[in-house]
Amino acid sequence: MRKKVSIVGAGNVGATAGHWIAAKELADVVLVDVVEGIPQGKALDLLEAMPIEKRDVLVTGANDYAATAHSDVVIITAGIPRKPGMSRDDLLHTNFKIMSDVVQKVIAQSPESILIVVSNPLDAMAQTAYRQSGFNRERVIGMAGVLDSARFRTFIAAELNVSVENVTAFVLGGHGDTMVPLVRYSAVAGIPISELIPPDRIEALVQRTRDGGAEIVKHLRSGSAYYAPSAAAVEMVEAILKDKKKILPCAAYLEGEYGIEGYFIGVPCKLGAGGLEQIVEIKLTPEEDAALKKSADAVKELCAVIGV
Repeated sequence: MRKKVSIVGAGNVGATAGHWIAAKELADVVLVDVVEGIPQGKALDLLEAMPIEKRDVLVTGANDYAATAHSDVVIITAGIPRKPGMSRDDLLHTNFKIMSDVVQKVIAQSPESILIVVSNPLDAMAQTAYRQSGFNRERVIGMAGVLDSARFRTFIAAELNVSVENVTAFVLGGHGDTMVPLVRYSAVAGIPISELIPPDRIEALVQRTRDGGAEIVKHLRSGSAYYAPSAAAVEMVEAILKDKKKILPCAAYLEGEYGIEGYFIGVPCKLGAGGLEQIVEIKLTPEEDAALKKSADAVKELCAVIGV
């Protein structure tokens, strides 16, 4: 029996995630959206591509969560972007209500599922999903670090004109201005980037990584990134469905790890069939630890606003 992945939100990120999953033949896909016709149309279009791609995957679209029943994994992309004149708190409260509603409907249909949260503000929305679902922490994971690390790896590879396959990098912390790219743990074919790139250029790449989403928004003028964010979520899905035991930087609910208690923060996570199977604790320098704590404080502020 094939695995089943439901994606809540059939916008650019959600629909493209469905595309990646179908192209990799990972699972049957259900797209769900409140807008009538959008998930149905995109699902049918993607389904009709499967004979060309030679992939046996069923893709369906729906406005009703009944179609998501018995999902193995649910990716949640639902939420609204910040609009002109909207305060951060307004955005938080609106997306909190959307996330709370979505999670209740998802878990009613798929009580054994694993949730991957993509909606922004990421860490606070993952916290909301965790609280609303009542799931253990192994089954609610936020997508942030995989995307941020991919951006860092992209920029390192371009800087050195080497294959992206040679580049490893880790970005920890919250998804936003306070993210913590770990230069010491970033390497090219095992060679630390500090031996290959001057310090000033490394700092420029770190800053570009922090500004990665904003840079794309500036180019697009309307809309935001979706190819890389959706690919990042699907890498997590693949690790879970194939029980790969893959270590990826994800937003996880910490229970004392890294000296942080009770919040979602980006850390190295081992993902497998059980979802979050291990949080890998690495030694941080005092400066890195301070940066991670600062990132955690920013997440705490967001969570305080919505009471999660």
